[in-house]
Amino acid sequence: MKLIVAVVNSDDSRTLIERLMRHGHSATVIGSTGGFLREGNTTIVIGAQEDKLEDILFVIRQSCHTRKQFINPLPPVLEPGELQIPSPIEVQVGGATVFVLSVERFEKY
Repeated sequence: MKLIVAVVNSDDSRTLIERLMRHGHSATVIGSTGGFLREGNTTIVIGAQEDKLEDILFVIRQSCHTRKQFINPLPPVLEPGELQIPSPIEVQVGGATVFVLSVERFEKY
């Protein structure tokens, strides 16, 4: 048995959950934040038999895509009276970070 922990961008989470359910997989969804941009993420926890692992990873790959986004960085600390307007920078967001862990014991009540 495997425990899959996928941290995905909140924009991709609904699509991922719907596709997992269509493929017959259940999951637990946990809202989370973090990373460089402190944007909303969703942590999805999935328990699966080993023979289902590749199907689940395929669904995650198909549902979670990286994309480019422009952000306004925080202005640097300046002396009083100085003015600097930062230019937007392009960053990569989205995708998924996936951890696959072996489960020694599983019980469901």
